[in-house]
Amino acid sequence: MTSAILLAAGESTRMGEPKALLRWGGATLIEYQVRQLSEAGVAETVVVLGHAADEIRKRVPSAARVVVNLHYKEGRATSLRAGAGALPDDAGPIIVLNVDQPRPSELLRSLLAAHEAGASPISRPAFEGQHGHPPVLDGLLLDELRAVEEESLGLRGVMAAHADDVADIDLGDERVLVSFNTPEEYAAALALFGRL
Repeated sequence: MTSAILLAAGESTRMGEPKALLRWGGATLIEYQVRQLSEAGVAETVVVLGHAADEIRKRVPSAARVVVNLHYKEGRATSLRAGAGALPDDAGPIIVLNVDQPRPSELLRSLLAAHEAGASPISRPAFEGQHGHPPVLDGLLLDELRAVEEESLGLRGVMAAHADDVADIDLGDERVLVSFNTPEEYAAALALFGRL
């Protein structure tokens, strides 16, 4: 069973409003991303909320399960731990995605298919030699995700610990590089997605 951890707990300080509630694809970003994960075949999506949790929770589709991280101000690792802790012990492949990294279902499907066809415990999309998001991690790494710390760089630390086992999958799609923190980056991302 494929799972996803969708991280949406941050304060969106540079954006000036919660990124999860920005308009995207005719819905809010949180609604769009949960729908795309579901359409890509993800059986269980855990949405991790923190800042503005009550407001954002109203827009989370019922297909996803919400976990509220009360310690979100201590860093992203706390949200990843909260999400990983909500997954079953026998989880299969796990997608880890930030809400400011919108990914359409066809891209996610291609990534999951490549991961399942390969032999690496971690697959990561790439475009023209640049690493993208989201990574897909085997369920065997769930305990490591549940134990991440800011000091050990969170998800980046898990990826670094298994650097020799990360498969870079070039999907030929520059959208794997998209993330945004400012209104200008958001506008650029909308323009890119509108072109492709």
